[in-house]
Amino acid sequence: MPQVPHPRARRALSAAVAAATAVLLAGCAVGPDYHRPDAAIPAAYKEAPPGWKLAQPADRADRGPWWSIYDDAQLNALIDKLNASNQTVAQYAAAYRQARALVAEARASYFPTLGLTASESRASSALSSGTASRGTTRTVGNTYSVGLDASWEPDLWGKVSRTVGAQKAGEAAAAADLANARLSAQATLAQTYFQLRAADATQKLLDDTVESYRKSLQLTQNQYAQGVAARADVIQAQTQLQSAQAAAIDNGIARAQYEHAIATLVGEPAPTFSLPPMPLTAEPPAMPIDVPSAILERRPDVAAAERRAAAANEQIGVAIAAFFPTLTLSASGGFQSSVWSQLFTLPARFWSVGPQLAATLFDAGLRAAQTEAARATYDQDVAAYRAAVLSAFQDVEDNLASQRILEQEIVVQRQAVESAQHSLDITLNQYKAGTVGYLNVLTAQTTAFSARQKLAALSGQRMVSSVGLVKALGGGWDGSQIARETGGMQAPAAPAGASAPAAMPAAAVAPAARPAAVVAAAGPDTQARRPRATPAAPAAQ
Repeated sequence: MPQVPHPRARRALSAAVAAATAVLLAGCAVGPDYHRPDAAIPAAYKEAPPGWKLAQPADRADRGPWWSIYDDAQLNALIDKLNASNQTVAQYAAAYRQARALVAEARASYFPTLGLTASESRASSALSSGTASRGTTRTVGNTYSVGLDASWEPDLWGKVSRTVGAQKAGEAAAAADLANARLSAQATLAQTYFQLRAADATQKLLDDTVESYRKSLQLTQNQYAQGVAARADVIQAQTQLQSAQAAAIDNGIARAQYEHAIATLVGEPAPTFSLPPMPLTAEPPAMPIDVPSAILERRPDVAAAERRAAAANEQIGVAIAAFFPTLTLSASGGFQSSVWSQLFTLPARFWSVGPQLAATLFDAGLRAAQTEAARATYDQDVAAYRAAVLSAFQDVEDNLASQRILEQEIVVQRQAVESAQHSLDITLNQYKAGTVGYLNVLTAQTTAFSARQKLAALSGQRMVSSVGLVKALGGGWDGSQIARETGGMQAPAAPAGASAPAAMPAAAVAPAARPAAVVAAAGPDTQARRPRATPAAPAAQ
């Protein structure tokens, strides 16, 4: 006769089968797999001037902070202060820490929960004697209980793994947001600093002009005293001097505002912060640039937008998982007795174990609406990513054009300054000789001053544009920083021939010989529409 298994053996076998089934089912994850949205990438920058040096591997080596290329000790010190004390950057740093905590919170759902309970109660109860004549007696007693309870919900449909994936993508986006906030603050500080130095250069020009006009007034007064010049010439010279003095005073407004803006950026109160005047003398350094496809790896704002699209894709899987039943495995045990001294004895023990399967049969379209909302959110984030890519290329092209045009303009403007100064020298000599009137001198002086003022303004604009180009190219940031900061967060590699955006492993970069490259072939219309089972992330990740 076949042997009948012991009841405990049958229970153990049933539990093992249930656990094995749960583990197998946990290997499935519903929802679409993520592929980076496609984005058209040009082969080269249109506004790059002829002969522009393409970045080589040596140019990508770590050369220190990006602002060090300007070789300005004062700027270096200010950005060090900004990195330590800027409050906008501090906000994004806190948001990044929050994102890291949310990843840990999501991962906790992989594991069972374990609880401990202990209670003591005193209650009164009625006991019937069985006959109406004897009535009812009441008893009062104590109840003591100590127990453990555990429950675990296997990730049957990948809801937990999708949630963890969404939070990890959110963490990577927060890291990129922090990098972008830091880069934006640094670039704003550098641009404001160069604007302040340009204001200092303008101030020096105005001070020199005031001194020159004062000498011209003295010359005119001498000419008038000798009967050579008219009284009107003296008045014109006085007016010109006073106008220059007013302009010199007015320039202080812009300089003060730049100084106050720098104080805020470095985290200091404006009333206690000051920078000594120092005219701008710097020239924009040469900056090799990568092919356009590399901008997806170097722009933190593009990386953040891409990671948000990845997070939204995972949320589609979370929404789809709600259509499937949930399984909860629970167990509890402990001791319960009315006598404290007998609480921890074998007769006082109790236990229970068993699964619970739950499914929603009707919700009036709630889950369908949530799924559609998740898909719409994904489409929004994909559009935001593509817009960020387009905006990044626009930023680079704008600043390349600005650099190229300003360089050409400055060359011509320097020639204009030389010509204006030469004309002024000739006119002054003619005026001293009495061959021309003071109106000619006034015109020549105004022309020379305007030429110098324009040159000073162009020099400042060129430095500001230089910083803008550095920022547009991503500064010193690289997508690999996300992997380092978030513990190796990665997404599937793009198809062959695609460029790898920030926070991704390096994929094939579009060759420059091609007219355009496409980053990731799978778009949202095909990848985020139908659920399918895919392997879930390991619980240990």
